[in-house]
Amino acid sequence: MADTTGELDIRAQHWEKVVTGFALQSYVLKDLCSIRKSSAWTESYYVETAADLTAGAGMNVSGVPRLANYPYGEVSWTLTSSRLIKHGMEGVVSWEDANTNNVDVIARTLLRIARAVAKSVDASIMTAIDAATTNTVTITAAYEWDSATVANRDPIQDILNAISELQIDNYDPYTNGYLLVSPKDYANLLGNSNVRNAGQFWSDGVTKNGRVGKICGLTIVVSNSTTTDKAYVIIAKESMTWQSAAPLTVKSIEDAGIKTTIRAFEVGVVQVVNPLAICVIDNTQK
Repeated sequence: MADTTGELDIRAQHWEKVVTGFALQSYVLKDLCSIRKSSAWTESYYVETAADLTAGAGMNVSGVPRLANYPYGEVSWTLTSSRLIKHGMEGVVSWEDANTNNVDVIARTLLRIARAVAKSVDASIMTAIDAATTNTVTITAAYEWDSATVANRDPIQDILNAISELQIDNYDPYTNGYLLVSPKDYANLLGNSNVRNAGQFWSDGVTKNGRVGKICGLTIVVSNSTTTDKAYVIIAKESMTWQSAAPLTVKSIEDAGIKTTIRAFEVGVVQVVNPLAICVIDNTQK
């Protein structure tokens, strides 16, 4: 049956587009993940042991004698499982507020619901990054990016050190590489005179989904979900996968003449499948 102006189907579709549009602009960390469809509540994957292979007791990789047996090495993997997480929120708008309020209650509700779901998804990804990352560049106390001694601040070298950690593990940070920082650390980074005066290291860029420029060949991403006093060099798509059982979904439920419920939800889980494709710069030694 054809819908006329003001009927629920038309308004619901409009609201869904609005919520989805807001949320897609709010996602920051999810954009760094490859996306895969999930059909199981529990998703499993293997993480390869990071340590280099060594010979057994009493044997060495170097200096194998003539006719002697070779030392044995075996690659190992750890089976890891993670359960999908439902992220969701709903808002209820009375008929009176929707039709007579001086504030555009519907628009504000749409915006805040979308932002809440996106922020929850990104926060869960940040938690997983912190738990899985093993590559670390630790900044010595008094040499932090906001050190009281200005001359001690050297974020460019710290970033280059993190890049080298990934290269040592045979990853290419210059292909889809990102520098993830909090707003506080972004201010410390851009406020550094070495960064401001070194055109070969810094350039501005597209300001979308937290992307604000490039430094040392990495795209800078700023997110409130990022742990303060830490920065992360991440190879996007290769390091993390978002297993999605349900993409961002929006429903409107109308109780005619009384209220409208606007509900948004997303179901999925992040898997840090290549933790060595991430290096954290730890700026917390205060």
